[in-house]
Amino acid sequence: MEPTDQNEHYARHGGVHFTPNASPEAINRFVNRLPEERRDSFYEVIKELSEANLITLHNDGVLADGEGKVGGSDDC
Repeated sequence: MEPTDQNEHYARHGGVHFTPNASPEAINRFVNRLPEERRDSFYEVIKELSEANLITLHNDGVLADGEGKVGGSDDC
């Protein structure tokens, strides 16, 4: 299964499917301003971005493996 449009993104770690609602610069600025203890966990960062409406998480069961292959691979 391949992404169908350029707005489809998958988190590098965990493969979570999301759509950005802000520019990469705005997202990076937000993450950099989080307290260090809230940047320790990738899950926490994704949760913070979602709660700030900077990304939309898709609970669609579509994930990517660690190399970016949508749907995973035989090695995963």
